[in-house]
Amino acid sequence: MTEVKLGAATVQRIEESYEPNFDAKMFFPDWQPGVVQEHRDWLLPNHYDERSGSLKLSVHSWLLTVGGKRILIDTCVGNHKSRPHRPKWHLMETPYLARLKAAGVEPDQVDMVMCTHLHVDHVGWNTRLENGKWVPTFRNAKYVFSRADYDHYLKVDTDPKTAPANAGSFRDSVLPVVEAGLSQLVDGAAQLNENLKVEPAPGHTPGTIAIKFESRGEKALFCGDILHHALQVYHPEWNSFACAEATGARKSRREALEHCAGSNARLMPCHFGAPFTCHIDHKGSGFVPRFDASF
Repeated sequence: MTEVKLGAATVQRIEESYEPNFDAKMFFPDWQPGVVQEHRDWLLPNHYDERSGSLKLSVHSWLLTVGGKRILIDTCVGNHKSRPHRPKWHLMETPYLARLKAAGVEPDQVDMVMCTHLHVDHVGWNTRLENGKWVPTFRNAKYVFSRADYDHYLKVDTDPKTAPANAGSFRDSVLPVVEAGLSQLVDGAAQLNENLKVEPAPGHTPGTIAIKFESRGEKALFCGDILHHALQVYHPEWNSFACAEATGARKSRREALEHCAGSNARLMPCHFGAPFTCHIDHKGSGFVPRFDASF
């Protein structure tokens, strides 16, 4: 299990899946095969599967423990969710909750859940199936996500031309939380407590947020899908097929990289391959990842 110390905090990676799962040429419209040879020394085998031509992406949460509070950042795909548009995610059966327990936390001990955005692979474990009904998995937690994303997908979900939103995940993984009175919608930038701040980072979705953390002078940026893959550190102009607004996505990505390179904040992505987290350094007019070899 990946574990990171950040000041007074501990961050643990809670894995749902980690496998070659997206064709690189499909995922990145700007993909050039030459990048494999250029970055071969670090790209293989943890970030790219050469045999299949697929990106090797992790789907995981970050469990942040600080000040006696347990905060879960992004909640993956979830079990028993109907996702036929993504066969690898359809009706999954993973030991995600057992892995959370192995990290020392039961669902009822989670104090806060934070979703960087409301795509299907970031909200799934918000709920679980009980007696044929989707109910909040973390019953004692406050679920934090942006009002901009919520309002956008609520509109999509109630329009017969576009419903259901996000392959049905808005209905089975977001609305039950709101209906249970457990949601906390944030508008714009917000300081949640002494350690956590959220800032708008639109582009991938209209309401994507960057989650900034600081403790005892150490900083981290939980970036969700602002960056999907470590190659985007070298190519911040690369958007994925899932980015809703191209210009905004590129702007938010570059701002995230500038923040990390300028402040030494550790980048905490949700989909990078091993070692799953890194620092960012400036190199010329661009950036390079600095992986911690101890992970």
